[in-house]
Amino acid sequence: MAVTLGSTRLLASGRLKGLRVGVVANPASVDHTYAHIVDQVRAADGVALAAIFGPQHGFRSDLQDNMIETAHAEDRARRVPVYSLYSETREPTAEMLAGLDVLVIDLQDIGARIYTFIYTMANCLRACGRHGVPVIVCDRPNPIGGVEVEGETLLHGFESFVGLFPIPMRHGLTIGELARLFNDRFALGADLEIVPMEGWRRADYADDCRMPWVMPSPNMPTLDSAIVYPGTVLLEGTLASEGRGTTRPFELVGGPWVRAEAFADRLNAHGLPGAIFRPAVFEPTFQKHHGVTCEGCQIHVTDRGAFRPVVTGVAVIEELRRADPSSFAWRPPPYEYEHRLMPIDILAGSSVMREALERGASAETLAAGWRDDEDAFRALRAPYLRYD
Repeated sequence: MAVTLGSTRLLASGRLKGLRVGVVANPASVDHTYAHIVDQVRAADGVALAAIFGPQHGFRSDLQDNMIETAHAEDRARRVPVYSLYSETREPTAEMLAGLDVLVIDLQDIGARIYTFIYTMANCLRACGRHGVPVIVCDRPNPIGGVEVEGETLLHGFESFVGLFPIPMRHGLTIGELARLFNDRFALGADLEIVPMEGWRRADYADDCRMPWVMPSPNMPTLDSAIVYPGTVLLEGTLASEGRGTTRPFELVGGPWVRAEAFADRLNAHGLPGAIFRPAVFEPTFQKHHGVTCEGCQIHVTDRGAFRPVVTGVAVIEELRRADPSSFAWRPPPYEYEHRLMPIDILAGSSVMREALERGASAETLAAGWRDDEDAFRALRAPYLRYD
């Protein structure tokens, strides 16, 4: 079904006329014609594009690796400042917001708690509330659907830029629904308006929406990457490869100590729904194990409705440890501005998963323990569901 984005509806309404507008965006902030929101705002009658703000990887998403800050700049084509919200600050300052009548946010989320764009949005809500600048969030589809909820809820004490609030790993909300929940439940204080989509259904994935796929970040090349991401992103908290430096990040997983056929056999023996694990050998061109042959598998999702990415990601870690406990290791800090806590713990949302795996618990046992968290979050999110 064709979906009309919030950005399209906002621009058609004419309600930005006469305003000085700041826009939070990146290359994926396009409509069904590939027109970018910054250019549409700039071309709108009577609207002044006053500033651009970029999330992690930059407004142009030109920084490949994660945890590399972006500098502030001037957009030479549009003659406006470009402020980086992944720099010495992750929140717009009073000086950045000065003179703006409204801040428009049009970012493509991926549907996972740890994707930093939703915290860039949250920081904008907090800062704009403090400085009296209204915020408009243009809603976009959750590319992996808005039905399923999966994973442990982040525990207090494990907050970071990959998890500011107590939500599960797969939240099943759009970025507009998240904005309302964050603003209301966590008292961010913004004068907030959500411009909803038309035509989106909760069960829709990105390719059901007749929308172009523009990489929301450099290592999210396809919808297939996004579908597995809420689970295999946990490998960032290990010294195993999550496939960065290959053409299939987050789908290819493994390490130099793994033997592909045995590894894939063990994962297939878990009977995890909706996926087949195919033996694979790969050599990352950057990041972990750059230039070193890794063995492991490629995750092929055969049934999106049945597939559970988070328990799948935990099973991958379980089998990576089992393949050679002396070679497997957790990644040490720092990670995403956190210098004390283990990266795997801030990704998982607590130390529970790491400690359980170290005791020999299975992924399936851990998943059974998430059910109360998942049910509680379904109840929490219910008032914020905008679509069918």
